[in-house]
Amino acid sequence: MYKLIAIDLDGTLLNSYGEISKKSKEAIKKAIEKGVHVVLASGRPISSVKSFANEIEANNYIICGNGSALYDMKNEQMVYTNPLNTQKALEIIKVCEDNSLYYSIYTGNMTIAKALNYNILSYNYENQNKPEDKKTNIKIMDNIYNYIQENENMPVFKMTICDEDEVIFSRILAKLKEIKNVDVLDVEHMSRKVIKYGTQDVTLGYYYTEITNNNVNKWNAIEELAKRLQIKNEEIMTIGDNINDKEMTVNSGLGVIMGNSAPYMKEVADAIVSDNNNDGVAEAIEKYVLNY
Repeated sequence: MYKLIAIDLDGTLLNSYGEISKKSKEAIKKAIEKGVHVVLASGRPISSVKSFANEIEANNYIICGNGSALYDMKNEQMVYTNPLNTQKALEIIKVCEDNSLYYSIYTGNMTIAKALNYNILSYNYENQNKPEDKKTNIKIMDNIYNYIQENENMPVFKMTICDEDEVIFSRILAKLKEIKNVDVLDVEHMSRKVIKYGTQDVTLGYYYTEITNNNVNKWNAIEELAKRLQIKNEEIMTIGDNINDKEMTVNSGLGVIMGNSAPYMKEVADAIVSDNNNDGVAEAIEKYVLNY
């Protein structure tokens, strides 16, 4: 029996509009009622993941920043952290600034960017339908370098770097990989998200990478949580779709990958379910936890 389910958000639990389906909510609720621990494991910042965790009533623990933070929601405190070194964050910011590349920074309580674009634009869109206390905390500022430098004790859990031009992005990605003692995520496909403007659907498409401290991944944070809950690795089921879900997919008792995932992720999966627009998460929980 699986005692812990770790679920990714974007491309997994969330559909293309950034919403959780009624069917997925019902499956998660039944799993929790059965005594299963459900934890969201996302690359998103804490404020954003907390909002979705409250929505599905899986509000004990959350994993954020691709595993750089494990947060105890009941006691409102960090259980485990592995943030970027401040000097490394400044080095990455300088590369982005020198090459006019869009970037955002994920701290413990906010997401920082120079403008509402790419991933931050989608977070801002989600905020429009949420009450104040459940919104992703977005801070727009001009001089991010100085802000990080002046607040050196503020943890930087993750940085996301985006661009629409594949050639330019690939060139800068090579520069970022030269920075020592950080992990630069190799995402082999373009991110696509859909937001609504009135009656029109607008697709956000961009290339991106995510940078964290060395040895940061969701599985390491899941293991920390499993120790606290006295749960064995073979009693853990994970559900994801992207390269930042690879370690948890490979190491968990059952690694489930969504139908919308890239082929390289499906190759490492124990099971493949429907895509994120067709209740793949509900399918996995019903089949492997609820035994429908």
